[in-house]
Amino acid sequence: MHTRKVFSFNAMNKKKYTKQPLSFQDQITQLQGRNLTIQNPAEATAYLQSISYYRLSAYFLPYQQTKDTFNAGTTFTQIIQTYMFDKDLRLLVFDCIERLEIAIRTQFIYAMAVHYNDAHWQDNKALFVNPFYNRVGNLVDPYNDLQNIISKAKTKRTPEVFIKHYTDNYNSPANPPSWMCLELLTMGELSHIYRGLRNNDDKKRIASFFDVHHKVFTSWLHSLTYVRNLCAHHSRLWNRDLAIEPNRLLKPKGAWIGSNYQNNKRMFYFLCVLKYMLNRANPTNTLTQRLDTLFNKYPSVPVRYVGIPSDGNGNLLNWKNEPLWQ
Repeated sequence: MHTRKVFSFNAMNKKKYTKQPLSFQDQITQLQGRNLTIQNPAEATAYLQSISYYRLSAYFLPYQQTKDTFNAGTTFTQIIQTYMFDKDLRLLVFDCIERLEIAIRTQFIYAMAVHYNDAHWQDNKALFVNPFYNRVGNLVDPYNDLQNIISKAKTKRTPEVFIKHYTDNYNSPANPPSWMCLELLTMGELSHIYRGLRNNDDKKRIASFFDVHHKVFTSWLHSLTYVRNLCAHHSRLWNRDLAIEPNRLLKPKGAWIGSNYQNNKRMFYFLCVLKYMLNRANPTNTLTQRLDTLFNKYPSVPVRYVGIPSDGNGNLLNWKNEPLWQ
């Protein structure tokens, strides 16, 4: 009875969507009517034709103290600069995740194969958790999921060269060694298989390379997968609350960030996670310099919306002074 009342109440408070599509010229007129300065309407129209008003509108909000009214002096050029900043940030983050994905895969293979002295440890069902149903009723079966990935790779019409080489030349064991099989996994599948290891000691061996607790590492893999997918689908990173935030690193073994930078729902904390992991996987990485260059490239873009904290008076804290970034 109570559920039906709630549903009825919610339904009564919903309304019909009545917005109509606008021509590009009408979109320009609407933006100008909302106090956005457009110096070159023809150029602005070209951007709207290639980007779309709706996609670009996600970058409007920080420039509007009042809904649907741009702050005085806001220009279309500034909106486009913000959009381009986000694009460059996405490319930078994606590149870092690619480097980490390779390092994670390498440590995964090495830690398991050497410890068990078994090139084909991925075929040992005892190393994985038993199948179970999660909170939403979906079956979680890491071992069989991995076996299915391997099986599909072997039976593809055009298999990977290294898989074909193995099946053409060997008949036992049935599957290729782990260093071939794990090359088939996406970042998300690596994260899934890591969570599916039965023994925490195995997880610890892999996570130890990155100097984090295995539970933190599990969370970070999940966040890496989530942000990687945002990048792959060209989604916004600037001014985003992360739906899958990385666990806070409470006991860092190396240089880290201070208490002012602990908002793990924003992108800057994720950038700190990238830097911490890269410092282990690639100690000579230049992420500090690359990020600083990116911020300086777009001086009109308020980078505080990446999640860099301020001192309470509107002045951004100098993130480069943090031990992690030095």
